[in-house]
Amino acid sequence: MSKRVLGINARNILYINQFNRRSFYPIADDKLLFKQRAIEHDVPVPELLATIDTYGGVKRFDNVLADHDSFVLKPAHGAGGEGVMVLDRTGTEFTRSNGTIISAEDIRFHLSNMLAGLFSLGGLRDNILVERKVVFDDCFTDIAWQGVPDVRLIVFLGVPVMAMIRLPTSSSNGRANLHQGAIGAGIHIGTGKTTTGVQGTSFVDLHPDTEETISNIQIPSWEEILRLGIKCFHLSQLGYLGVDVVLDKERGPLVLEINARPGLAIQIANRTGLQQRLDSVEQIRDSLKSDDDVLQYVQEQF
Repeated sequence: MSKRVLGINARNILYINQFNRRSFYPIADDKLLFKQRAIEHDVPVPELLATIDTYGGVKRFDNVLADHDSFVLKPAHGAGGEGVMVLDRTGTEFTRSNGTIISAEDIRFHLSNMLAGLFSLGGLRDNILVERKVVFDDCFTDIAWQGVPDVRLIVFLGVPVMAMIRLPTSSSNGRANLHQGAIGAGIHIGTGKTTTGVQGTSFVDLHPDTEETISNIQIPSWEEILRLGIKCFHLSQLGYLGVDVVLDKERGPLVLEINARPGLAIQIANRTGLQQRLDSVEQIRDSLKSDDDVLQYVQEQF
């Protein structure tokens, strides 16, 4: 790995504190606000089916969603995927993304904890978003276990500088969460093809559940994904941000959320540090006059 790895203190002091004004944080920290702003800027997002903001709504959730067989429940101010529940309904029975059955009563208990702020930033009372479940693109069938993979972009001053795809595994319970055992596979920004993978502290070449190679996989609609990352900079005005994108089988790339404090494991997945790329962008940014200029730059440089 390149020695020019960005550390957490440098990230916080040189990039988050310097380029992310606190007045812009709410758009990243409030998923409902982000969804509203994204729609205003023609950024595609998963469809919002309902919101739940009272305990009365919790009691009636299965009636409110009676017409929907698949949906996702998430806290509006959650972080790191905590509290998110992906459900499929068959009659009166609910199944989680890992295949386990869960009762309506247990779902209500989980929703009550969401409202109480158990999964929210700062532990404050929260609201609940109910979204249509994403059906992931067929190209990921062999390298994802049950859950939906997502692409993480790091965008600096509107320039995508690094990317990876997070692949669910059985040890992550079907969630695309690196801290819970998902695989992070680096993506070459110029081509949109996966490179190497990491799970925990180990580099991997094969998905542990499917035994399929995770390298040299072409990410569909790659240029569109890069353009979404640039758009998220424009709509948020956050200079250093993470952008999470999923590939829906029918709708194509959708932005799940943005993050004003993205983690640094993406460097391990790509086996290279961020610092040199960030330095390069600071030097060249004023010469990039359009989104097309940005795309050409990253495709040639990274």
